[in-house]
Amino acid sequence: MIRMRNFIAILAAFLAVASVSICAAQQPNDAWEQVAVPTTASFRSLSVVSEKIVWTGGTEGTVLRTIDGGATWQVHTVRGAEKLDFRGLHAFDANSAVIMSSGNAEDGQARIYRTSDGGESWQLAYEQKTRGVFFDAIAFWDRAHGIVVSDPVDGRFALFSTDDGGTSWSQIPAANLPPALPNEGAFAASNSCLTVEGESNAWFVTGGAGVARVFRSSDRGRTWKVADTAMHPANASTGLFSVAFRDAQNGVAVGGDYAHPSDSPGPVIFLTRDGGITWSAGPATDPPGLFLSSVVYAPVARSAAKANRASEAGAEAKRRGEHANEIVAAGSGGIVAQSARGIVTQSANGKWMRTSSANVNVVAFAPSGTAWAAGPKGTLLRLAPQ
Repeated sequence: MIRMRNFIAILAAFLAVASVSICAAQQPNDAWEQVAVPTTASFRSLSVVSEKIVWTGGTEGTVLRTIDGGATWQVHTVRGAEKLDFRGLHAFDANSAVIMSSGNAEDGQARIYRTSDGGESWQLAYEQKTRGVFFDAIAFWDRAHGIVVSDPVDGRFALFSTDDGGTSWSQIPAANLPPALPNEGAFAASNSCLTVEGESNAWFVTGGAGVARVFRSSDRGRTWKVADTAMHPANASTGLFSVAFRDAQNGVAVGGDYAHPSDSPGPVIFLTRDGGITWSAGPATDPPGLFLSSVVYAPVARSAAKANRASEAGAEAKRRGEHANEIVAAGSGGIVAQSARGIVTQSANGKWMRTSSANVNVVAFAPSGTAWAAGPKGTLLRLAPQ
């Protein structure tokens, strides 16, 4: 199974290389604004509640929160968790949030905390100590119902659910999941190897085995089915890292080889139009084989604005834009995917364009269209609606 401590060690070796171009013909326009924060913690989890309210979690038990759109930040260190890495986070509002730490359960690193006072105090809601448990991601359908995915234990992925907002958790019976493949695991890289949609749909993606797969559930994780993709990892560093769904049918999954971020064996982007039953290879990155570890759909409002601007360029541009959107995200606006080589955005005309050279781990959108990205050593970026 995949252990993220190896991911960190390898990632550190190439994060320093910031000069590699993502798109040969398109240079970054640096539209992303660097946001100053009073910490050097590294962040892998990001929850954007609104235009004003943003939370991010990271190393050394650190949780960051703003309630004024990033003008000021509160830095909280969770008591008793100073050595933990909070790679999963879901915020409900300015005061309430649930955070998840990633690490070996047998070493006391698999924990879930809750706050209801804006991070001033945290309550340990759940801790796993079973050998092999390694929390990879957390997601919530609503304020009550949530789910956590862990690497496999005894040949099956371990999943945990809550029906009371994260106050208590219970393990979903392992027999309800298809068996894991040899060496199969998930990546705790951006809290997005797991995603939920609607009232009960869920998906998580895997890697490290002979084939990268997508697990799916339509009953809040009680039962699961699994689909193969055309990605065939040759090693433990390759697989699908992130998955997102626009609606119950249309989704996108991305990945690659984090040990070779500029030379991942393609394809690295996959699309589904049937809720994850089948997956087809999506557009290639430019250059081909770019490793991607976090993907999200742009909000409808932002997408509509881009479509309108594309139509102003003429009927042909409009036709190309509609076609590209239909192929990639079935009419949604754009997809933003994170890469160790920067941030790339798929525009309305279907091209993947580098929009920042900053190294980040995770991206997320506010409903209004403002984009946020978080990464190593206190990196936090913001992109206003365009």
